[in-house]
Amino acid sequence: MTAELRTAEIIAVGSELVTPDRIDTNSLWLTARLNELGIDVRVKAVVGDHRDDLGTVFAQAIARADVVVTTGGLGPTDDDLTREVVAGALGLALVEDAEILAGLRERFAKRRVPMPEINRRQAQVPRGATVLANRHGSAPGLWIERGENVAVLLPGPPREIHPMWQADVLPRLEARTRGRRLRRRVLKITGRAESQVDEVAEPVYAPLRRQSIPIETTILATPGQIELHLSAAGRDVPAIDRALDEAVGRLGDALGSIVFSVDGRQLEAVVGDLLRERGWRLAAAESCTAGLLLGRLTEIPGSSAWIVGGVVAYANDVKTRELGVPDAMLAAHGAVSEPVARAMAEGVRASFGANIGVAITGIAGPDGGSDSKPVGTVVMAVAGPAAAVKTSIFPGDRQMVRGLAVAGALDLVRRSILGL
Repeated sequence: MTAELRTAEIIAVGSELVTPDRIDTNSLWLTARLNELGIDVRVKAVVGDHRDDLGTVFAQAIARADVVVTTGGLGPTDDDLTREVVAGALGLALVEDAEILAGLRERFAKRRVPMPEINRRQAQVPRGATVLANRHGSAPGLWIERGENVAVLLPGPPREIHPMWQADVLPRLEARTRGRRLRRRVLKITGRAESQVDEVAEPVYAPLRRQSIPIETTILATPGQIELHLSAAGRDVPAIDRALDEAVGRLGDALGSIVFSVDGRQLEAVVGDLLRERGWRLAAAESCTAGLLLGRLTEIPGSSAWIVGGVVAYANDVKTRELGVPDAMLAAHGAVSEPVARAMAEGVRASFGANIGVAITGIAGPDGGSDSKPVGTVVMAVAGPAAAVKTSIFPGDRQMVRGLAVAGALDLVRRSILGL
């Protein structure tokens, strides 16, 4: 009986992928498909059209992983090297496949043009490989078994990869995974640094790795958000799901209200759902973020049900004229202050007849800071059934400060609605 496939590496081939102009999206799609089969992707690599580099990367991958999936480099030109390099690394001779060649000739004949001789390269197949039909392009895929390992060579265009995977790769991999599945959960957290989250979470998730259904954990930090990724694999999917749900519950209890999502929703979607459930509507007054908050909220389909509108109030006279912030308050406390942020939130709420008013005012930089209010100082306020105000000093450049300000304001709205 052949060995069960559990680990994979993905190699995206093409010199265009190592420039600033192209992004390798195939690896993301393939990772999701492999994970659905319980196959854990350990390494991803992007390699240009260079024979030695590709040979080295592939040889390392096939030595480490049960499955190696390549994308790209199966075309007819001299820089399409994947077939030759993989065959050489596996010690397999290339032979011309008469059926592929006939199909290529027919493909060109239907277009009423002669087939360039260079296209014969696409009929070259490593001896013993299984050809995977390409119903949407000229480059066939290849399935190569070498000992207990498998190499899957796929073309580059997604419109060719996706149907090939479904028709020819998926059934073969399913037979080699024997019902094994990989399941995941993600806890999304805001308002804390990565080290602060890990300090609380580590005592909870360390024992999870040693239990009867081991759970692997990863912590991921992005601006304004921390994610805890939990994963477990096996054949008893209901038991795995129960173990993951229990782990999510333990971590949620330990971390408390800083966890805003355990079901994949982003913070703006969580806020939108809270507003929708209550039949409330929100208006925003933004200074340093200049509409970024409303922009993020309105990315959610159907947000017109709970977003009224807003005001970008950069200048002090706009804060006074449109939001009713008193001149005396601005003079006494400055535009970046808790009294002004509260007044902005109250003013926009009243002006738009909203249930919730939220305001952001701050110094995004690179200039404008002082000893008492350095660059990165941001004040966020919420007016409504549960008012709140918070001052933060965010790190980073102008773009980062503005992004963190939006995340902070969204979380302040969430906490205010929930009474936290």
